[in-house]
Amino acid sequence: MADLNTILIISDAWHPQINGVVRTYEHVIEELEKTGHRVTVIGPRDFKYTVSMLGYSEIKLALFPYRRLKRLIKRHAPDGIHIATEGPLGWAARRYCIKHNIPYTSAYHTHFPDYMAERAGKYWKALKRPAKNFGIWYTRKFHSTSSAMLIATSSLAEDLEKWEFKTPRYNFSRGVDYDIFRPDGHVNEIKKQLRSPVAIYVGRIAIEKNLKAFLDMPWLGDKLIVGSGPDHARLKTRYADARFVGAHKGEGLAAYYRCGDVFVFPSKTDTFGMVLIEAMACGLPLAGYNVTGPKDIITEDFLGAVDDDLSAAAQRALNLGTADQRIQYAKTHYSWQSAAQEFMDAMRDATN
Repeated sequence: MADLNTILIISDAWHPQINGVVRTYEHVIEELEKTGHRVTVIGPRDFKYTVSMLGYSEIKLALFPYRRLKRLIKRHAPDGIHIATEGPLGWAARRYCIKHNIPYTSAYHTHFPDYMAERAGKYWKALKRPAKNFGIWYTRKFHSTSSAMLIATSSLAEDLEKWEFKTPRYNFSRGVDYDIFRPDGHVNEIKKQLRSPVAIYVGRIAIEKNLKAFLDMPWLGDKLIVGSGPDHARLKTRYADARFVGAHKGEGLAAYYRCGDVFVFPSKTDTFGMVLIEAMACGLPLAGYNVTGPKDIITEDFLGAVDDDLSAAAQRALNLGTADQRIQYAKTHYSWQSAAQEFMDAMRDATN
């Protein structure tokens, strides 16, 4: 078995982007470095020529990256390679590894078939089904040559099995920084300005997040939206009664979580939903649809509720369990140390 002292992660999602993929690897890398591994990330900013992703000006994609990526891989001479995303860098890294007979791991972070369906359906509903089928083919082909594919949940594994993915699958959960995401015990100044019960959403403001379902649902208190994205200006104008506060991170984000009485997750296209466990760590009950992500995390009554009716899930979650139960559950089930160990287990098996 190879000694995996130096690890190279190749990702189309990396700084200065702020999203679940970036935050996941930030924390995993921190844990790996504590145990003596040297980890390098190659991202779009390592390339001279980039283009903005359609609909997301803040997301840059490397143009024709293969030749420079080849030089970078040779320069780093890693013991193990992990390909994080299915974008241009991911495909170029895949090509390099296949050509040089190098085993590698990959990760399924975005439910790409559903994402494609939502984006296509925005322009023409008849495109949703063919777009989803293309997404299934695209991701299945991408991961087909991986030695180990990291996935976050059991329901996602079931989807991939149904779609005839043959790549060996490994669990890759998530963690929480409990020094930041924690209960406070005080009513902060932000919450004093809000009408209870406060329903909060944290995440990208884009069509695939299904935020309209949250904004349209009947609710007696305030709705708080923390995040940014291509639909921010349009939705802020249309839903003047909702509180849009922009993107925040760290202690500032935790302060907004603590303003909520229930955390609502309207997305149907996520593979996990790291914001769910951050909210849980702050003591909030959770609400979402009965789909991959929410149904894998909200597995106990005291954690919250899933339902085909988002408003019903949110109303029911308000009266379930206690903050202490949720905080303890998060600490017992989610840690970055465990996620890093899962990452390394897959990588060791891939290079064995």
